[in-house]
Amino acid sequence: MSAPALFSHPALLYHGEREYLAGTLPFVRSGLEVGEPVAIAVPGRRLALLRARLGAAAGLVRFVDMSVAGRNPGRIIPGVLRRFVDAYPGRRVRIIGEPIWRGRSVTEYPACAQHEALINVAFAGRAVTILCPYDAAELDRRTLADAALTHPVLIERGVERVSSDFDPEKVIEVYNDLGPEPVDTVALEFGADGLGEVRTFAMAEAALRGLGGDRLLDLELAVNELAANSIVHGGGGGTLRVWSRPGHVVCEVSDSGRLADPLAGRRPVGPDAHGGRGLLLVNQVADLVRISRTAEGTRVQAHFALDR
Repeated sequence: MSAPALFSHPALLYHGEREYLAGTLPFVRSGLEVGEPVAIAVPGRRLALLRARLGAAAGLVRFVDMSVAGRNPGRIIPGVLRRFVDAYPGRRVRIIGEPIWRGRSVTEYPACAQHEALINVAFAGRAVTILCPYDAAELDRRTLADAALTHPVLIERGVERVSSDFDPEKVIEVYNDLGPEPVDTVALEFGADGLGEVRTFAMAEAALRGLGGDRLLDLELAVNELAANSIVHGGGGGTLRVWSRPGHVVCEVSDSGRLADPLAGRRPVGPDAHGGRGLLLVNQVADLVRISRTAEGTRVQAHFALDR
């Protein structure tokens, strides 16, 4: 028998609760039986279901509510997956991660699909299995087609097959386009000495659109980090744009720099590292982060919910 691949990233396409449990519980139990650390990161309702069905074995599993920890898909790799994997150096681990569920907005979904594609980059060569459940009865055809592009193996109704469509780079590219800004956009061009003006402008515009309290401070931090990145890495300056979408305020910083690292903002940074925290901090404080990379430059959007 050949040795298992170091990294395994199958998608479980389930139809209803029975198939969900049939595909997830044996995965967890078999991992525990061979001494592998196991984490379950799924939306709250599914989390409670699996915890109850595992019984006493639930005490051996790390549970994470993905609807909270993974609300911004940009947080999942550093804050959920890498945090768990890195806690067990030298050991094989397994994780159930369900970042896409019915109720994800059309604005969030592209970041979710890119996240699934980037898992293949983030964990290549590492001893980890990440099983990603997809509700095939409720999710649309595009989502299920993207699952075949981002997962090398598909499991459905107990049958495992290789995905002939596997092409995660295609998904990263397809969802790279952020589209035009809405008509209510206001803009500020800034240079190397403009960080103070950037913060003041962003906070004033966000407050006019209903953002307040700690969320306004989170926005200030995010905009400052994005603008600083533009000054240092994006040609010495950039453009800040602010607008509203239903229930959210959006800040976008664009510049002429080229962001080459596909995992920028998704790599954990050690306490002794110099730099590299800017986008990671933005992912931590924003409810959604979208990034577009083109030959002309980079656009980064940070979305902040009004009702948090």
